[in-house]
Amino acid sequence: MLSPSAGVPQVFPELHEQGLRRLRDELDLIPVEYPTTRVLGAPAADRARDLHAAFADPDIKAVLAAIGGEDQITVLPHLDGELLRANPKPFFGYSDNTNLLHFLWRQGIVGYHGGSTMVHLGRGGRTHQDTMASLRAALFHPGWFDLTAPLAFSDEALNWNDPASLTTEPVARRAAGGWTWYRPEKVIEAPTWGGNLEIVGWLLMADRAVPTPDEIDGHVLILETSEEMPSAQEVFRTLRNMGERGLLGRFSALLMGRAKAWEIRRETTLPEREAYAADQRAAVTRAMATYNPNATIVFDVDFGHTDPQLIVPYGGLVRIDGPGRTISVHY
Repeated sequence: MLSPSAGVPQVFPELHEQGLRRLRDELDLIPVEYPTTRVLGAPAADRARDLHAAFADPDIKAVLAAIGGEDQITVLPHLDGELLRANPKPFFGYSDNTNLLHFLWRQGIVGYHGGSTMVHLGRGGRTHQDTMASLRAALFHPGWFDLTAPLAFSDEALNWNDPASLTTEPVARRAAGGWTWYRPEKVIEAPTWGGNLEIVGWLLMADRAVPTPDEIDGHVLILETSEEMPSAQEVFRTLRNMGERGLLGRFSALLMGRAKAWEIRRETTLPEREAYAADQRAAVTRAMATYNPNATIVFDVDFGHTDPQLIVPYGGLVRIDGPGRTISVHY
């Protein structure tokens, strides 16, 4: 258990403890915390030290991030790739943890996009059965797993400052409506790369060992957006710039996570959320039409900041069966 981004467990210890209890009670795991897990603003070098310790410890079978943040990119220069390559193990995280997932990908280590403990294991009321089915499969059952679209989803987060958030289950007020497919003529099986769209943009700006077009040729691009709700214009520009770099046109397919369109500081109405998601889809299809018009695109796949959350391998295989309208991942 680590906080490679923000030590938010220091601010919300009860929520963090709820996630730890569920690791023990529902997954029969023994959580081991490292020193910076509950330290807000811990130096990047100290967070890297904890990552090294977790990967090097033979008794640790998987490494889970507590939550995301916004400065994990500063941890990357402190990481020892040789140490991580010598001690590969599953890492689970999303959002700002895209930084570490990408770094591990560069070392040849498959990670898992999803599974940060405070959000979905610490979830108010109870864990979501779809989230837990995916997480259990990723942790304990290597092999192919069929992703399933939920009947309903929520993008409304509870206020963690309110003690009731520990016992109140998020309300899934929105029908999921399945996934939306574009150019579903092919069956594609390929490794993934990508992550949170905003963080992918940061990695490109900082030039942190980003892949060459040849390295990701034929891969499946996975992207999702955060609670900061980037505008459709920003989404388009990030994808356009990936296209100008020669990357966007080399992917065989794009899986786009379901857009989170509500945040505590920006409480949108249901029509506003529908409009936000539609504008984002339009921005993505516009960029893909210019730089990769023949790629298969699947929108609203549940691996991002909404609830429930499905686990998607990062650097591992995904199978997209367009004619059958199914998506399977290999854990």
